[in-house]
Amino acid sequence: MSRSAAPSSGQQFGFVEWFRPGEYERTERVMAELVASGASYLRTHLSWAEYLAPGGEQWFDWLIPRLGREIDLLPNIHYTPPSLSRTGKSSGAPHVLKDYADFVDHVLTRYGRHFRHIELWNEPNNLLDWDWREDPEFDLFCQMVGGAAYWVKHRGWKAVLGGPCPFDPYWLNLMGERGVLAVVDAVGFHGFPGTWDSEEASWGGWDLHLGEMRRVLDRYNRDAEIWITETGYSTWRNDEIEQVRRFCHALSVPAARTYWYGFQDVDPTVAVQEGFWFDPRHYHLGVADHEGQPKLLGRLLQEGGVERAREVAKLSAPALAGVARPIVITGGSGFIGANLADSFLADGQEVIVLDNLSRAGVDQNLAWLQERHGARVHPALADVRDLHGIQPIVKDASAVFHLAAQTAVTTSLDLPLQDFEINARGSINVLEAVRQSGRKPPVIFASTNKVYGGLDDLLMAETEDRYVPTDAEIRNNGIAETRPLDLCTPYGCSKGVADQYVLDYGKSFGLPAAVLRMSCIYGPRQFGTEDQGWVAHFLIRALGGEALSIYGNGKQVRDILFIDDAIAAYRMVHARIDRIDRRAFNLGGGPRNAVSLLSLMREIENLTGRPLKREFSDWRAGDQSYFVADTRALESECGWQARVGWKAGLKRLHSWLMEHRFSPESAPAILQNNLEKVRA
Repeated sequence: MSRSAAPSSGQQFGFVEWFRPGEYERTERVMAELVASGASYLRTHLSWAEYLAPGGEQWFDWLIPRLGREIDLLPNIHYTPPSLSRTGKSSGAPHVLKDYADFVDHVLTRYGRHFRHIELWNEPNNLLDWDWREDPEFDLFCQMVGGAAYWVKHRGWKAVLGGPCPFDPYWLNLMGERGVLAVVDAVGFHGFPGTWDSEEASWGGWDLHLGEMRRVLDRYNRDAEIWITETGYSTWRNDEIEQVRRFCHALSVPAARTYWYGFQDVDPTVAVQEGFWFDPRHYHLGVADHEGQPKLLGRLLQEGGVERAREVAKLSAPALAGVARPIVITGGSGFIGANLADSFLADGQEVIVLDNLSRAGVDQNLAWLQERHGARVHPALADVRDLHGIQPIVKDASAVFHLAAQTAVTTSLDLPLQDFEINARGSINVLEAVRQSGRKPPVIFASTNKVYGGLDDLLMAETEDRYVPTDAEIRNNGIAETRPLDLCTPYGCSKGVADQYVLDYGKSFGLPAAVLRMSCIYGPRQFGTEDQGWVAHFLIRALGGEALSIYGNGKQVRDILFIDDAIAAYRMVHARIDRIDRRAFNLGGGPRNAVSLLSLMREIENLTGRPLKREFSDWRAGDQSYFVADTRALESECGWQARVGWKAGLKRLHSWLMEHRFSPESAPAILQNNLEKVRA
């Protein structure tokens, strides 16, 4: 390893991101998020062809200073204007080779105060179809780039030579023989292990390829640094945790700089260089999706930088189960999943926790399980949308509790395709993986009361603080499983489809199966939001001194169920699966735990000792004015009962939040300013 190519500290990294002319708003948004991620460097293109196109000069006059004032910028100079090209295409060398160096000189004069390094064209873009070893064009290309690099050095900047993908040491050696390497300060390496088929056959690992690169450089320029100018991992199969692993590993290799490709996914309406949707992997290389929503890696970097990413990557360290038939819990790092896993682990069971960690905070639940139960917790960080990824995880399961889901009605309305892929396709993937295992473990599915629709046909009486059904049977006992399904909103449809698939796979393929249609579950280890986990969300907002958003008038009624009672129900169904096979049961607090939002808020005020701030808005799509589960079937078949009253359960959740989220040692930074008021 060269003296000038010491391993990265792991703390500094950069992104590759291309900005198209006119993307002013996207540039501003991406830059704010990119800087928040902790990135130190940015590599972007300064296209010669685009610069000379109408409006190009004005675009780059804005772009380069905008980027350079916030981050260490590496502009990549490429793409000959077709009118100047020998081939008539932007991938070819210009008629007059010096024109390229002249343009680089123009860039240095006009923008040079905004960067220290400039990256030169590494190869014609049709390299894979070009036998450059025998082509005299390669000598011309080396003259063009070498001349530009010499001039960059003469003017006091540093030249970087980008690398081809896949890497070829013979290409690099020829660049050295022709004098190019002697006049550059760094040479780039492009590598995408695990993503491109063209690279997989020749990929020998970072150490092998960078070692080959270092040996070539030492022959021609021992002071030249190695930079990884492009590396990344496509999440086209939704394996976002693998992107985190690859990122962390890339920062540990012996290179002076590492640029991750890229920050944001390519917009699906835009054609990439190879063509429109030539390969779906091109469209999923970002740490944020094409709409700017962070993926797992993007969120972790914004939460705590590289160390946060490494912390989560360590959670996925593989471990073999100590017994042949572990219990598998999909969504096992979530609120219900983590509590269910804890229950089985406390009994000495081996549990595989299958989760993609997409929900903020759930990795804390996984770490909590590992701290409590050590090696009997087996993290399997995968996504239920990836059938091939989950097949080996469930193949030896003794039981599968399928809790992984997209859980918010509002999200389903914004992203219905994603909602379907997770809830419907993800569920059938789990069922198929179980069926193909040939072992027929029981599958117990977490469904929802939303499969009964909005219940708009129920006649309601409105009292001072709640809605009450006029039907005495419903008022006394709640909504029974005999109620016809009425799937509304994408969320209700996707969960309803999964609900029915679980029952039908039981009938069609002989899989032991049961469904629990849940009401509102609450309790410790819940990271509640406005859209899901509303009981915890109400308490969190109240403890933080923040206002509550109420949709509707607050008189809507739900039967809330404490987590301990929910876990007891899942375990009882599992224990009696032979007797209650292929049935769906309601799971909720029942009439004894039916509360309106207004009554729950009054109790929160009693617990916190201060009035709640409230903001009322219109009803949301799919909101039920009343839902209370009739749980008599579950009670009769399993001997289950809701034992924790809602006031006692709320008090227990309040105590847990005060200890684990609102203590000075554990409170998030955003809440620190409220702690004095909370403790007062």
